[in-house]
Amino acid sequence: MLGFTDLMEQGLKKAGHDVETLCPPVVFGKLGQRLPAASKWLGYVDKLALLPPLLNQAVPKADIVHICDHSNAVYVPEKRRTPYVVTCHDLLAVRGGLGEQTDCPATTLGSLLQRWILRGLARADGLACDSTATLNDATRLLPSREQPPELLPIALKYDYQRLSEDQCKRQLKNVPGLDLSKPFILHVGSSLRRKNREGILRVFAKVRDKINVQLVFAGRPLDASQRQLANQLGLHDRILETGEVSSELLVALYSSALAFFFPSRFEGFGWPIIEAQYCGCPVICSTSGPLPEVAGDGALMHNVEDEEGFSEDIVRLVNNAKLRAALIEKGAENVLRYQPETMISRYLALYERVLNHPSWS
Repeated sequence: MLGFTDLMEQGLKKAGHDVETLCPPVVFGKLGQRLPAASKWLGYVDKLALLPPLLNQAVPKADIVHICDHSNAVYVPEKRRTPYVVTCHDLLAVRGGLGEQTDCPATTLGSLLQRWILRGLARADGLACDSTATLNDATRLLPSREQPPELLPIALKYDYQRLSEDQCKRQLKNVPGLDLSKPFILHVGSSLRRKNREGILRVFAKVRDKINVQLVFAGRPLDASQRQLANQLGLHDRILETGEVSSELLVALYSSALAFFFPSRFEGFGWPIIEAQYCGCPVICSTSGPLPEVAGDGALMHNVEDEEGFSEDIVRLVNNAKLRAALIEKGAENVLRYQPETMISRYLALYERVLNHPSWS
């Protein structure tokens, strides 16, 4: 969540506040390049052993400490002289660590870590949640909190905007395998099960003989089982994987796509939906978790299992220019809810409420 952290720092400084950002120094994590199997745990050494002393030096000088990622809630001390606020982006891993089905299973050690994080969230003086779905999870899992969690939607860091056709062509002309004479469906994300790329492939197989479109995956490559499924469905010649892309190229992909397809099974928020809407790209997504709240009226939505409905919507967007234009317009209206200035003002109000609480006033 470095983008969110940067945006908070910039916004707070612009509002006239002094801000110091601390991140774990990367020392043991560097060894992960030589020991890939241990890279995750080496990173935890940096996080849990090297950062706390830096925090102990900085916290006495602060009026308030804001932990910008809930996975760092372990830093909230039991006894403290400075109030702590935590931003909770999702509780999928925590819920997985508790044995709930979120497509985020945990090992024994992972389960212990997630419970440790949950205890830190319980101690926080202020707890901000990105979405109502995460707010509901936090309320349910933290029933003993004196101050209930609050809903504070966040904003985009990068300046997403719709590009002209010529601008898109200049950006996309060097993407290997992309045929700019054909429309394409775009997915942005990873190969994690909760992203439902298998469902995307099955839906695309339903429409390939009805419309002449490409399927573009931006982000992490398909895994071996997903590639095998694509081959079984006869899609290998209609699929393009771009790998990780720059923000500039991603904006061009959003601006050029026929639609952004996001049928996720579980999400904490669903940022790609907002990114797509900023760029004038119609959205088709699932009704899972926070996605209906995030997308507003600017998306066509179905239950994650309704692959027939998804395929029908893709065909409709190809053949119905008015529908596509209406979705673009509604998406443009929806993103006005996610402005950086609005986010900063809400956080300043949260800081004020925490500081004025009898515990600290």
